[in-house]
Order: sequence, then C-alpha cells, then structure tokens
Amino acid sequence: MTKPLIEPIEDLPAAADLALFLDFDGTLVEIEDLPTDVRLDSVTRMTLARLALLLDGAIAIVTGRDIADVDRFLHPVHLPVAGVHGTTRRDAAGIVHARRRDGDFEIRLQDRLRELAEREAGILVEPKQGAVALHFRSRPELAGICAAAMQQAVHDMPGVVVIRGKMVIEAKVDASNKGDALAEFLAEPPFAGRLPVFAGDDVTDEDAFRAVNAAGGISIKVGAGETLAQYRAADTPAFLHWLQATTYRLGGASR
Repeated sequence: MTKPLIEPIEDLPAAADLALFLDFDGTLVEIEDLPTDVRLDSVTRMTLARLALLLDGAIAIVTGRDIADVDRFLHPVHLPVAGVHGTTRRDAAGIVHARRRDGDFEIRLQDRLRELAEREAGILVEPKQGAVALHFRSRPELAGICAAAMQQAVHDMPGVVVIRGKMVIEAKVDASNKGDALAEFLAEPPFAGRLPVFAGDDVTDEDAFRAVNAAGGISIKVGAGETLAQYRAADTPAFLHWLQATTYRLGGASR
C-alpha cells in the first residue's frame, strides 16, 4: 500500500548512506504542453547543488530527456544523468555510456511522423539520442491516432521499443529502462553500498520503483495513478517541499 509522503521518512538514512535518484519532468518541474516550456526554479537548483555536496555526489537525474537537455536546465549544477529512459548515461566520473545505435534511426522516424505533425496542430515530434518522442499534451484527443502512427512508423524497425508516458509516445532503439540505469549507477561509486531513493511521476518510472523496492530502498510516486511506489507526494510542489525539508534535515544531521 502506498503511503502519503510525510516529513521525515522514518527509514531515511544519514546522508553518507543515501543515494538519491530523481526524475525530471513532473517531479522537479511542472509538466507543460511543450518540453521547452518547463522551468526549473532557482530554489530547486540550489537544493540539488546542496544535495550533491551532502551526498558526496551520490545524486543522479534519471529521465526521458537527453542528457544535454537536462544540463541546460540545471546549469551551473552538473550531475550524473541517465537520459532517454536509460539509453544513455553519464556516470559520476563524467563518462557517457550509450546503448546500441542505428545511425539514421532518428532521421527515418522523424520523416515518417512528419505528415501527422504537419496535419495536426499541437503535435510535436522530438528527436533525442537514440529515440524519437511524439508529444500530444495539447491534443489529448489524438492519443489513439498518435499511438497508431508510431506503431506504423516502426513496423519494419526490428529491436525498436515503443513506450507510453504522460501524453507522449516514444520509440527508442533498445529495451533499456530507468530501472536498468539505476542498477548501473548502484554498481559504481559513489552510489555503491548506499540505500537508493527514487522519485518519479510517470508510468516509465515504474521500472525504477521496482528496482528500488527490490534493493530495499525507498520509492516515491509524484501525483496520481497506480504505482509500485511505497510513498506518494500529491503533486510536484508537494514533492519539492519534501525535498527541500529533507535537504535541510540531512544538512543538520551531517554537522
């Protein structure tokens, strides 16, 4: 049973024993109609910088966005990032790991989806590294049409995986997921040997919740929806309030 997220979580370890993993959209920022419209406020940015110090670097963003996209929002804060749902990953040493690539996959898929995006206002085709996302947040009534268009677009692309998120359908070059990325982080310093905590808001975060639960960690769902997570924050502002309060608590405990 998922419990309400309260302050503090009784099982939360000291900073030296904690590894924190955070989704981006819907968790650290409110979701907007267009991915470019989201805003990371200065308080959250400072909170992430403070956590990086308190946790000795054991904090990572695990997201569907490209790594470079996350870097632009977080600048000047620089964190380990798993991008495109685990297809790419930059570890704490700054080394970027990438899954199998098809050289012109993104170009071919964009070409096949272009007609739909030109015909229907409010549909956005977003290329990523090893993936293409079809956003329809401003046109939710087109969910079925977008799903059918994506399935048709990848019908002759073996190995490509289609995933559903909040008002988005995405095709990526492999079956990696956020749980895989989290496990890879936990096998490396400074994350290894620490208790994992992961927070996310979407169905694509359920793989990470599953991995965290299996590791005996703490999983936090942001917003409504069925989930494997142990805790639930009502929405993004509620989670950010908890994150700031937890940062303050960890800072006090580390003195």
